[in-house]
Amino acid sequence: MYTELETGLGYTFRDRSLLENALTHSSYANERRDGRASNERLEFLGDSILGFVVADFLYRRNPDKPEGDLTRIRADLVCERNLAKAAGAIRLGEFLLLGHGEEHGGGRFRDSIVSDAMESVIAAAYLDGGFQAAKGIIDRLILTDLPKGRPGNFDYKTMLQELVQREKDQVLHYELTGESGPDHDKVFSVEVLRNGQVVGAGQGRSKKKAEQAAAEQAVATLFPKEYEA
Repeated sequence: MYTELETGLGYTFRDRSLLENALTHSSYANERRDGRASNERLEFLGDSILGFVVADFLYRRNPDKPEGDLTRIRADLVCERNLAKAAGAIRLGEFLLLGHGEEHGGGRFRDSIVSDAMESVIAAAYLDGGFQAAKGIIDRLILTDLPKGRPGNFDYKTMLQELVQREKDQVLHYELTGESGPDHDKVFSVEVLRNGQVVGAGQGRSKKKAEQAAAEQAVATLFPKEYEA
């Protein structure tokens, strides 16, 4: 049943019950009520293992990068979106055990569910075959597609502030200019002003993301060399 998944993982489990546990969503465990455990505890363990392996990899690979850059790159590599991408590459969602509600609600393809399952599988491999088994999966599926350029969660607000402060008496101000969409799916529009003049504008699903988008546009416009570096 799980041979295809194990081929994608590059690891064969000696104890298949660990793999089955890693694939068991809480909705399935709650519906069955037969004492079956969900994968939530494994997810907790897998998150820590993943964080350590990625941190160790980045530390050794980038001896000249400061702590802040390493932290941002690690966050990009272990984020929900990237884990869901890794899970999609081996069609992990097809093997999940889901309750009826999650099944009909598209949970098999929901990033939050498959990314959690990816962490659970990493933990299951660790318990079954030790650290090297877990590391092998991480190396194979997560550390092969490293982000190029700045990480997706790069802090453009801080970058803009530091660049602007090269000159004296510079004041930055972010202003919310609009909101659209229903309450559960709003889009915010923000402008960033330098000394009262608009220098960037952006949109996002939250005010913080809209501010980051506005700051990025301002950096690209005002400091193109630094932006492209």
